[in-house]
Amino acid sequence: MTDRAAVPSPTQARAYRELRDRTGMVAPSLSLLGRFCLRYGAEVVDVGVGGQRLLAYLGLRQPTTRAVLAGVLWPDATERRALGSLRTALWKLHRDRQPVVVCRQDVLSLADTVSVDVGALRDSARRILRAPAPGTDGAALPPAMLLGTFLGGDLLPGWDEDWVLPERESLRQVRLHALETLAADLTACGQHGLALEAALECVRMEPLRESAHRSVVAVHLAEHNLAEAVRQYGAFRGLLRSELGVEPSAAFLGMVRYIGVLTACCGNFLRPMDM
Repeated sequence: MTDRAAVPSPTQARAYRELRDRTGMVAPSLSLLGRFCLRYGAEVVDVGVGGQRLLAYLGLRQPTTRAVLAGVLWPDATERRALGSLRTALWKLHRDRQPVVVCRQDVLSLADTVSVDVGALRDSARRILRAPAPGTDGAALPPAMLLGTFLGGDLLPGWDEDWVLPERESLRQVRLHALETLAADLTACGQHGLALEAALECVRMEPLRESAHRSVVAVHLAEHNLAEAVRQYGAFRGLLRSELGVEPSAAFLGMVRYIGVLTACCGNFLRPMDM
């Protein structure tokens, strides 16, 4: 088995695409959020550990040379054995199936027929973060269905490879910023239920993130649920004092200070932290 035989050429990949178009063959989809999963329509394909690592790496960092892939995915093996393991993984991926990996001048990448959920999430985040503010000329609130894109699981949970960890953190930050922006946009458009769902997902992901709690309070205030807003602030303040020994920012305090019943309801709730 040669290196070239392990991966379909661009011509072979093009032939598969034409076959798919003629016969309705289902294109593969790769899921990396929540858990690894390669599907051809409703069929879930078992590609083995090597195939999983190979597809996950390309789904996050393509294109990549054979040498880099072999070294990263099989770091404890000799170069020869690592390249052999790579060839075996590629061969197993393409047995009687559409190609999911293509090779161009010794550089590997996912076939353009493969959809990846991480890419869809990042594309949705860019749409949200670059969109004009609601109410301005040309503004268009992203469809509410985009919210579901950001409510999935973390990137490859349980994987502890060095190349996964920075990608996981990067994607977590993308989700947090997109959800906060989406919560603000939905609040401005009066879709408070969806806005609260987005804001609370931020809190779930990062309980000590002040901007996430401020998003929740903003939704409660927009709905005139003053007690809910005060309760959310108090819960965050207690958590912050317990975990870090610090107070919420003055800007956060300013969001709820104007509520006339605050002092009566909460007593010393807004007093500075005891030294």
